[in-house]
Amino acid sequence: MKDFIAEKIFAKGLRMENCFVKDSKVPWFVRNTPELGRPFNDFYEACRKQSVLDRKTKELLMLVLASAFRSHSRIEEHIEAAIDAGATREEITEAILIAAAEAANTQLGLKEDVYIKFLR
Repeated sequence: MKDFIAEKIFAKGLRMENCFVKDSKVPWFVRNTPELGRPFNDFYEACRKQSVLDRKTKELLMLVLASAFRSHSRIEEHIEAAIDAGATREEITEAILIAAAEAANTQLGLKEDVYIKFLR
């Protein structure tokens, strides 16, 4: 499978290492589409800076979103960043539990009419 992917990448004139390098300081999407990737990355970095919301609050928000989207690497990153920003173990746990509660509540209300129709 990897050889098939490599063939497709080389056919487009791209180098494999430009697409999949994880440890690079430049995100892959900036390297591959700088005209869109760079402004997006700038926006993301601006969102992480202190503004009306403090850094700890922003990291907790990003953590619960990463949890909702089930992104393991982002969850780890934002737990570490939240701790660095001063979040306690209790605050991190509570934020994740609030996200879980809202996710469950959203699922239950998503198609309430369909559930009621079939579960009368």
